[in-house]
Amino acid sequence: MIPLYKLDKLPRTQKLRKIAKFFTFVENRIAAQHNVNIFTASEICFFKDAARLLAEDGLFQPEARNVFNDAVFVFEQAASYNNCDISRFRRALNSVKHILLSETSRDQADWDFTCAGGCLDPLKRRVFEGMFVYLEDIRSPFNVGAMFRTAESFGVEKIILSPFCADPRHRRAERTAMGCVDSVPWERQELFTASSATLPYPVFALETGGISISEFPFPRSGLLIAGSEELGVSPHALDAADASLGRVSIPSYGAKASLNVSVAFGIALHIWGNKLMLSEEL
Repeated sequence: MIPLYKLDKLPRTQKLRKIAKFFTFVENRIAAQHNVNIFTASEICFFKDAARLLAEDGLFQPEARNVFNDAVFVFEQAASYNNCDISRFRRALNSVKHILLSETSRDQADWDFTCAGGCLDPLKRRVFEGMFVYLEDIRSPFNVGAMFRTAESFGVEKIILSPFCADPRHRRAERTAMGCVDSVPWERQELFTASSATLPYPVFALETGGISISEFPFPRSGLLIAGSEELGVSPHALDAADASLGRVSIPSYGAKASLNVSVAFGIALHIWGNKLMLSEEL
């Protein structure tokens, strides 16, 4: 740790960035080990003094200085190990970190967030056998990563990617997926062409102009098609869906009348997974 007096002598932006980086490191260690007692009392006192240094910075808005003062109080309690609430400790670190990132004009993405769940445990993953999804020409690595994360959350057995879908191993996709590229089975395969064979399970497309999602007959096993951000589901894939279960649509009430594909995908998988859970309970 850099001595506090040296930290205070740095140019303001450099000082704030160093404190933000340090608090991020501390938060990641706690998230990985789910334990505050990995730090000594002197280390926690350093956290407290750094937060106090920030609270004395008159260039921050009063709301930000209140957050810093709250952090000082939390760290003071933790220094004695007599009253250390790990949730409050992490929230104090997290709140300070994000104020500093914003103050130094650093845009924040989903991968800047520290996941409270820690590392993925494959034994805890609930899988619905026969629940498949086809990502057709999803061009954005961000969307692909988000859809992998959503698929992992709602029990998808396997993801199939079209040949021109963005690479799940792209660094932005992997960072957005937060480990889910390694926990959900996937492969690349062209499923829908003019001469493609009939699939051995029902097929349906997430597309406008179909059956409302509240009334759609989600199958016990089947394949959900999510199409390109720009063009939607391809004609060949729509033909296959229309010849099977059809199209599922999400009613919207705004002027835009459409959703980001990863958001729509999440809504559809949540409802499909929920209906599968209910059917298993009957």
